[in-house]
Amino acid sequence: MDNTDLYINGAWCKSTGDERFNVINPATEEIIASVASADVAEADLALDAAESAFADWASRTPRARSEILRKAFELMTARLPDFARLITLENGKAYPDALGEATYAAEFFRWFAEEAVRSDGMITHAPASGARIIVQNKPAGIAVLVTPWNFPAAMGTRKIAPALAAGCPVIIKPASATPLTMLALMPLLEEAGVPKGVVNVLPSRNTGALVDHLMQDPRVRVISFTGSTEVGVKLLKSAADQVLKPAMELGGNAPLIVFEDADLDKAVTGAMLAKMRNGGEACTAANRIYVHEDVAEAFTDKFIAAMADLKMGNGLDEGVTLGPLVNADTRDKVAAFVADAVKRGATVRLGGTQPDGKGFFYPATVLTNVDPNSDCVRDEIFGPVAAIQTFSDQDDVITRANATNYGLVAYVFTENMTRGMQVCERLEYGMVGLNRGLVSDPAAPFGGVKHSGLGREGGHEGMLEFMESQYISAEW
Repeated sequence: MDNTDLYINGAWCKSTGDERFNVINPATEEIIASVASADVAEADLALDAAESAFADWASRTPRARSEILRKAFELMTARLPDFARLITLENGKAYPDALGEATYAAEFFRWFAEEAVRSDGMITHAPASGARIIVQNKPAGIAVLVTPWNFPAAMGTRKIAPALAAGCPVIIKPASATPLTMLALMPLLEEAGVPKGVVNVLPSRNTGALVDHLMQDPRVRVISFTGSTEVGVKLLKSAADQVLKPAMELGGNAPLIVFEDADLDKAVTGAMLAKMRNGGEACTAANRIYVHEDVAEAFTDKFIAAMADLKMGNGLDEGVTLGPLVNADTRDKVAAFVADAVKRGATVRLGGTQPDGKGFFYPATVLTNVDPNSDCVRDEIFGPVAAIQTFSDQDDVITRANATNYGLVAYVFTENMTRGMQVCERLEYGMVGLNRGLVSDPAAPFGGVKHSGLGREGGHEGMLEFMESQYISAEW
């Protein structure tokens, strides 16, 4: 790997005491790189760099920022295979999935290149006082971005692009399991024209102390985090101490509902996307699959056939469509979910046995007759296991779908669009896929309700997370 040090103020630098940590290939369990581990001293350097860069970057015209973001899109698009290979090496996902992520990640630069010039304000006439009300959006300030391991490219660009479009400098703390992709992005941003200090990357094994130190600095104005609800709650408490603007994309427990009038081929294709994208290691993954009893066996047979077609192996090998999980803990947790479900009466229709040998592999698994009290129903599986339950009543399945503290995304399959829209409106989720197994789109506001988070990423709303409205009262 060419660049494995910290990236601060447009330069590569060592950490205090040259502390480093290893990045492991999940398919082979081999060390693929040793990466510098930042501490609070480097956090202060990054803060100084971001502060120095802020005024110039914020003062540039929206079109100037837009052109740089557009260039970043073009450069990343030209190098998609390189990024996909790196994603597979450090994350484990199959190469086709990694290529899809890299393509999706690049699209955020294009979308926010277009949004950068559309930070619309307004001028109105106050009805009572007669004064003019002028409202404009201004960059909020330095943003701290904390990204997860499951989408090492896309979760970074989904935050970097809107922040830069808004005029904010950023400090990124990538997941320690997958820091290489974000480091590899920095030379590309330099080439695109991003000034020194506007983007800084701090890989670290000392995540808690590092992020807390950054958040307690009064120069930081935004904290954007993607990860578990447990960690998100802690960050929200820390954000309250400095009254930081939070953007939180947290955990999920997505229901997928297949009604008796669904097109089963469409439903199976959608369920495969919703369940198996990234091998199930996604907060948007379908965690609870509810199928109407009239079509349950037909759907399950088709779904099992689709799952059985997946080829498990090293994600860089030809034809592989299911790679390993990211680490041993994640694999062991998935195995424990299956064991608990079986203990409670579930039937293993496919998979369910951890293979021997190197790598954090777990096979595509289908469970039926799953007890609603099973751990895999109550918590995120985050792996290639589909837990199928049946239902007979529409009101009942909506109640079951909503019976969780999470509210990120849900999926509904029915050929009756009236029913579909009525069910979507009753579901307590920030996003719903109606006859679609994929909802993520740079042009759409991504985010959840309840314990699944605050704020939105993507769409027009994504840039506003890094801006503050300023109201000016005037007369003329």
